[in-house]
Amino acid sequence: MGTELTLFIGTFTTLLAVINPLEALPVYLKLLDGQDQQAHRRVAFRSCLYAAVMMLFFLVFGRLVLEIFGVQLSMVRIVGGIILMRIGFSLFIPSSGGAVSDEGGVNSKQGGNIAFVPLAIPLMFGPGALATVIGMSTMVKLSESGVASLFTIFAAIAATMLVTCLFLAYAKKILGRIGPLGVDAATRIVGFFVSAMGMGLIFHGLVEAIGQYGVLAK
Repeated sequence: MGTELTLFIGTFTTLLAVINPLEALPVYLKLLDGQDQQAHRRVAFRSCLYAAVMMLFFLVFGRLVLEIFGVQLSMVRIVGGIILMRIGFSLFIPSSGGAVSDEGGVNSKQGGNIAFVPLAIPLMFGPGALATVIGMSTMVKLSESGVASLFTIFAAIAATMLVTCLFLAYAKKILGRIGPLGVDAATRIVGFFVSAMGMGLIFHGLVEAIGQYGVLAK
């Protein structure tokens, strides 16, 4: 039981740190600007459900999918970094309309779309979460202990997404005391760091890809 508990705590804390729901709050509020609390909770639930389903899928089939398509994890990092940089720039330097959802062509009638992109992908299930889940999948063996480990990781993913869902569902209450100017400042600050995170993913992805293809060795 001690091994499963250690695995649960390690997976839960790692995923929670990678997802970092506090950083997603200004993005989430910006995307759902002007909508009621029911819409906020509905989108929060859907986005966390989508992210959890994808995590479970890649936990079971992640390595197989990458091998079938011949995709290296370094390439996943590079593409995810580009996406994060685009989102970060749109938050740091808003469009003339002042709304991120307008720039992406997303309006209040497309709540299901923003629940999937960009909330579930790549803010929740990005390269970091993908690397974590696929890394955990390498620890699961086809044995009795392996099945127990698999269910432990399942539970850690579910717990992580539950905490994230609560953060998003009550985003207004968490950030409500800051005020409009504070939310705008927090959004711009988060946009800057999201862009920096994206650049970091691109850099590490490029270094990893160069090393894999033997350029650095030469």
